[in-house]
Amino acid sequence: MNLWTGRFKKELSTITNDFNSSIHFDQRMYREDITGSIAHVTMLGKCGIIKESEAQKICLELENILSDLNSGKLLIDTTKEDIHSFIEFELTNRLGDTGKRLHTARSRNDQVALDIKLYLRNQVDEIIALVKKLVSTICNIAKDHTSSVMPGYTHLQRAQPITFAHHLMAYAEMFLRDLSRLSDAKKRLNENPLGAGALAGTTYNIDRTLTSELLGFFCATNNSLDSVSDRDYCLELSSDLSIIAVHLSRFCEEIIMWCSWEFKFIELDDAFSTGSSIMPQKKNPDIAELVRGKSARVIGNTMTLFTMMKALPLAYNKDMQEDKEAVFDTIDTVKMCLISFEPMLATIKVLPDNMRKAAANGFINATDCADYLVKKGLPFRDAYKAVGALVALCSDSGLTLETLPIDKYKSVCADFDDDVYDAISLEKCVNDRKSFGGPAPENVKSQIERVLLAISEGEV
Repeated sequence: MNLWTGRFKKELSTITNDFNSSIHFDQRMYREDITGSIAHVTMLGKCGIIKESEAQKICLELENILSDLNSGKLLIDTTKEDIHSFIEFELTNRLGDTGKRLHTARSRNDQVALDIKLYLRNQVDEIIALVKKLVSTICNIAKDHTSSVMPGYTHLQRAQPITFAHHLMAYAEMFLRDLSRLSDAKKRLNENPLGAGALAGTTYNIDRTLTSELLGFFCATNNSLDSVSDRDYCLELSSDLSIIAVHLSRFCEEIIMWCSWEFKFIELDDAFSTGSSIMPQKKNPDIAELVRGKSARVIGNTMTLFTMMKALPLAYNKDMQEDKEAVFDTIDTVKMCLISFEPMLATIKVLPDNMRKAAANGFINATDCADYLVKKGLPFRDAYKAVGALVALCSDSGLTLETLPIDKYKSVCADFDDDVYDAISLEKCVNDRKSFGGPAPENVKSQIERVLLAISEGEV
């Protein structure tokens, strides 16, 4: 029997019941549903809407139900329409008419909105902790490689010299922004919809401030229509998690390249790699590939939510039941990716010698060579053209800027002298890039300290 059967003369079709049911996916919110109900019934008792003694009995039995569910003594009946119905039926079975008073001054519409907000609020805290752990791992690896020179790339072509630490810390900054977005989203999650009723509040003299305090919300929502029809928080959180998934995917793409024989900048630990069923030599970066692939799933869920909400009139519509599977799957997927990715990254073996060799063979000090001429008074465009000619000369003769004889330099521009070799040293090129945010080791060390401080003191 459903909670709403009084109006109906026929039994519900099995097909309709199965199609309408949400308990298979919303049962994960049983803790939040019981927590919200305890707060609600406590308020009903305090406000004299039901007897204080009845409120206390209901609260005690709700706590017993929660304990029984946690221990496995009570199993969720998946024939019920949703988790809210299941818990109310169980309460009524235990308390009789007293249990029926629980739903006074409440609708499933504000109940659902409350449960999902409580659930998402808890999940945001877990994801924030996982992202902070990843950022800490990035910083710890970066500490050891502030002087490990590698090529920086644009268009996937070697461009300018940086360090492995500088490259890693670019991802730390991305994840810091992710933490900031999650913290910001949590603020908008922290408004209490309980008391909005079906859409128009209630004639009972309820105290929404009290339930907000009991549930740890900053405040109650301001408009009852908006309270039950708002899913902005699902859209926002899913969008934020999609950005995290994109950042993880980009990082995975580079790890996949870096551990290939063509790059060989890193080696993955055996515990976080897989082999081939036919090729004995293979060591595949499956975790990184799976995280990269799962980012598409997260983005797809976000598009589902936006498409589901885009044309809904106020207030609640059954379409909105579709919010949960999408946002739940997004949360599960991003958490799984973070939990798998972080230890894989933490156990990589960095190969700085290979990075240094790649940096030496890509003319990535060409800009520094041009700057050398500019500092001697040549206009930058003239210096740029001269160094371009030198690169062409090196390419034709199989040389690098470091090994090109000085007479060849002078044949292109008389301003070159022997000190050019010091100016284009890869280490000097990196060390001299001291502009704020650049790859000079002291810069990167300061950045690492700032990021670690930010995540430890909760600044993000």
